Order: sequence, then structure tokens, then C-alpha cells
Amino acid sequence: MGTPLDSREAQVAEVLERLYEEYPDSTISLNYSNRLELLIAVILSAQCTDERVNAVCADLFETYETPEDYANAPQEELAEAINSITYYNNKAKYIRSACADIAEEHDGEVPDTMSELTDLAGVGRKTANVVLQHGHDVVEGIVVDTHVQRLTRRLGITEEERPEAIEQDLLEIVPESDWQQFTHLMIDHGRATCTAINPDCADCALADVCPSEKGDSEVDLASGEAW
Repeated sequence: MGTPLDSREAQVAEVLERLYEEYPDSTISLNYSNRLELLIAVILSAQCTDERVNAVCADLFETYETPEDYANAPQEELAEAINSITYYNNKAKYIRSACADIAEEHDGEVPDTMSELTDLAGVGRKTANVVLQHGHDVVEGIVVDTHVQRLTRRLGITEEERPEAIEQDLLEIVPESDWQQFTHLMIDHGRATCTAINPDCADCALADVCPSEKGDSEVDLASGEAW
């Protein structure tokens, strides 16, 4: 069992320092060339791998280019185009509805505020934060996906369970200048080492400060269950 630092702020600082060194080129892994493509890709990425989303979007973005293209596409046609994505029927509905609103209420432009983005179908704070950060260069929150959720709990950074509560907790202890990169670093480490099942604690740069480290710890703090 690793030993976390005395305060959560110190723990965050140590984790960031090590992960910046471990993943110096950490960034978003979705492929897109404009704000609309980014929005579509992030909606599709919910509970689906970025690799799968990128593969599907390579063809999707050639077929549909404008909000009107998506809004006017028949439900069955759009669903078929993304049918290898999890929950593709629902996501096709979200995309058609969101794009109709973008076309009709925002002059065809993807909104640049949290409130306007989260008013769109299929867009919660996580999706809105990604679009704001990478589409509009506006950083006003921390993206909390499954990797961030898992790692922050394992590392003893938060005891919150829901993504919304985790984000609010993190905003108080993660330096604002690191809000965007914090997510990317967590995702990279979650994919490479701190996986959901059987994480590689023996080869982890954070093992000595991680209270969930499998060497001595009996409990995975992310799930609250025994290893």
C-alpha cells in the first residue's frame, strides 16, 4: 500500500508532476477538424472507445458536413452509419436533435457557453467541457470521464462517486492552470497502467503514493471492493 501525501492538494501536485514526466505529449485522442466534428465525436465517445469512434467518424465526417446534414438525415440512416458505436440509436437521436438546435438557434455554429451546450440533446457537463476546451479554448471545468473517476478515487484524491460531484471537488484542489491537462494525464495513465481490471501496480509511477496499490492494500478505493 502506498502512502498518500498529507493533504489532497499535495497529493494532486505530486501526481501531476510525475504524470507530466510520464506522458509529456498527453492530449485529446479524438480526431476532428472543426467544432461540429468535435461535438459529434464526443457525443459518440460516451461509453465507447476513442479508437472505435475515430474509425466510425472517418466515414461519417465525409458523409455529413453541416448541422443541417445531420438534422435532416433520417434516423435509420444515421443510426446505420454509427451502428458499431454503443447505444447508436439513442446517439443518432441526440445528434439529430442537437444539430437541429444548432442550425435553428445558433446560426449553425456550435455554442461556446456551458449553459447553451448543455441545453443540447446528449450533452452533459463532460461533453460540454471537452467542446469548450478543445473547440473554443475555454477552460472552466475539469472533464470527468471513467478514467478520471477511477483514478482520483484510487489515489485518495476524492471520495466522491458521481462525476458531477467529483468535478466540483477537483476544482477546489487542482490548480486552474492544470484543469485541462489533468484529464488527459489521468486518461493516459488509466489506459497504460491503472486499468479498471488488474492494474499494473508493479510498474506504476504512482504506486508509492497510492493508497489502493495492490502490494499491501486489500481494497480498490475506486470501487470500494477487495482486490
